Amino acid sequence: MIRRRTLALTALAVALLAVPAVVTNPYHLNLFILAGLNAALGATFLLLLRTGLVTMAIAAFLEIGATTTAALMVNLGWSFWPALLAGTVATTLVAWLLGIPLARSSGFTFVMLTSVVAMLVPQVFASIRALGGFSGIQGIPAPPPIALGPLVLEFSGKTGMYYLTFAVVGLCLLVLGAAYAGRVGRAWSSIGLHPRLAGSVGVDVVRYRRHAFVLAGAIAGLVGGVYAVYLGAVVPSQFSIFKTINVHIGAILGGVPFALLGPLVGSGLMTALPEMLRSIPYLEPFVIGTLYIVAILLLPDGVLSLLGLRSGGARARRWWRRPADDSRAEPNGTAVIDSPAASGGGRD
Repeated sequence: MIRRRTLALTALAVALLAVPAVVTNPYHLNLFILAGLNAALGATFLLLLRTGLVTMAIAAFLEIGATTTAALMVNLGWSFWPALLAGTVATTLVAWLLGIPLARSSGFTFVMLTSVVAMLVPQVFASIRALGGFSGIQGIPAPPPIALGPLVLEFSGKTGMYYLTFAVVGLCLLVLGAAYAGRVGRAWSSIGLHPRLAGSVGVDVVRYRRHAFVLAGAIAGLVGGVYAVYLGAVVPSQFSIFKTINVHIGAILGGVPFALLGPLVGSGLMTALPEMLRSIPYLEPFVIGTLYIVAILLLPDGVLSLLGLRSGGARARRWWRRPADDSRAEPNGTAVIDSPAASGGGRD
């Protein structure tokens, strides 16, 4: 099974590397870039969901990383690479400071507190004149070219930015995959399954939740730096709470049990569907909303469950017989609640 999974992931990586050779239309390549950046953000949502937390602050950390990187490049003349590193470090530090009090909360309280962060961060940046106010930071330069032997990779075009996005998203997913496979990942899974039970066997719930929160913030900050140089501008209105909600929908649509592959598939769908329906804008919200509702009802484990990787396909076929309380009785009279943690967590 592990060998098949490795071969499948290798084939997927090779296919993604070959995308610029096949997709020559800059507009279509733009969709791949945006889908990749959103996929990394979706992976941070599933990371915290693995510990039983639903964060609404993804766009806020994205803005911190993007604005810090952009301000260092435009206002202070920094090169992209040190500015990207500084933006990631700054976002990590903010996530660490916020994680001290926030990691002690859970459930609805955590959702509301992160929602406050999501609403405050854009307003704070919009009120700073040195950062352009509500107009944001414009004219962000592209990263300098990289010489790879005889090959020079330019980032002023879509192809170079695609490979930069591929490298950043790949790094984020590799870090998450390594964390999931180790002791920290097992602790996260136990917390998501039952926090009190995990605490009773020696798992420091608050500490591990804080680790997840800080890692999610660091990834969002790194993605924000790439996001800033790709768009060439950072405007506070780009990072509203609705950006976070769209990231949530993409991750859920791909499949919550698939912590790494799910966001890739879901973000691709979330990016492609609106573009396919752009010719009928008056029907776009209705069509997309209906598809999301149907997908959640019929495929609770996401689109990837159709491949038979999990039990989602069978559950979709049994949907009409599922009890309304989303639980099913076992022969001994106990009830098993359908949840990502109960089905083995979100490991791919």
